[in-house]
Amino acid sequence: MKDCTRKVITCVFGFYVFFAISCKSDSVNSDMKHTSTEQMENNNVEYAMVIHGGAGTILKENMTEELEAAYRDALNKALDIGNEILKSGGSSEEAVINTIAFMEDSPLFNAGKGSVFTHAGTNEMDASIMRGSDLEAGAVGGIKTIKNPIKAAYAVMTQSNHVFLSGEGAEEFAEKQKLESIDPSYFHTEKRWNSLQSILEKEQEIGMNITDMADSKFGTVGAVALDKTGNIVAGTSTGGMTNKRYGRIGDSPVIGAGTYANNASCGVSCTGHGEYFIRYAVAHDVSARMIYGGKSLSDAAEEIINLKLKEVGGAGGLIALDKEGNVTMPFNTEGMYRGYVNNFKKYIGIYKED
Repeated sequence: MKDCTRKVITCVFGFYVFFAISCKSDSVNSDMKHTSTEQMENNNVEYAMVIHGGAGTILKENMTEELEAAYRDALNKALDIGNEILKSGGSSEEAVINTIAFMEDSPLFNAGKGSVFTHAGTNEMDASIMRGSDLEAGAVGGIKTIKNPIKAAYAVMTQSNHVFLSGEGAEEFAEKQKLESIDPSYFHTEKRWNSLQSILEKEQEIGMNITDMADSKFGTVGAVALDKTGNIVAGTSTGGMTNKRYGRIGDSPVIGAGTYANNASCGVSCTGHGEYFIRYAVAHDVSARMIYGGKSLSDAAEEIINLKLKEVGGAGGLIALDKEGNVTMPFNTEGMYRGYVNNFKKYIGIYKED
């Protein structure tokens, strides 16, 4: 009789433990799904590209119809560039470079033409690219005179023995590679200049140094592509943080933090508060969780963006795709300019509800 009673108690206890764990798991999964974008899965994907134009406090009520239309049009054109290259059998390298270069040429994004200003009133840009087939990578930081930083990063990867060049040295190298050099005034836009002036006025009022983090708008651009040969390439480009000082460089040009690609797992491009993405090696962590932890692309990315980073106050998001062409685009901010395209579908989103 005692043995029977003990078995009943054990079974009841086990049921409640299982029930509690299941509820907790469902709660976590529900929260993660609420704050992330959709994942696309199709085993017959021939090629795919995913892009972002930055994450942050992007609210529909603060967006005019004209500006929203401009962003959607720019994202659509960027995807078309990558799609045409990949569809015709072009390489993922070509798709990423040309797509990001287009976004760098647009004043809408914080990269290239639309780069934000430093405290000194200059534009200092960073970019990186990585190839998943052989883990080759190239990056540049703090450049001021190269029209398309992503092309400079690619030149570092393909035409040098190095991975990361910065400042005047990076510019000298890029010029020797016949990349277009341009007067710094090209990068001056009134919108970005006014943002700097607003922050400088606030600094005077409160008597301390601040950055644009109060606005939580990260306009970094990025692209990840999978071509018909199965090669994955990821790239990221940014103007950094408004009012940055002392040659500050964020995660975008740091391989493993803002950009990572490995054909065995995935390609990743990040956008957000760079200091967190550097400290937590976010881009590489997605790949590592897949390779060493057996996680799916979406689970690995969700855990990092909506659990790990949120716990420590890291704001931002990422785009990623794996060797099967699956795409995920999680973010923990109010919005993220994003989109993907493959041989089946095109998608563009800005807000959480998109």
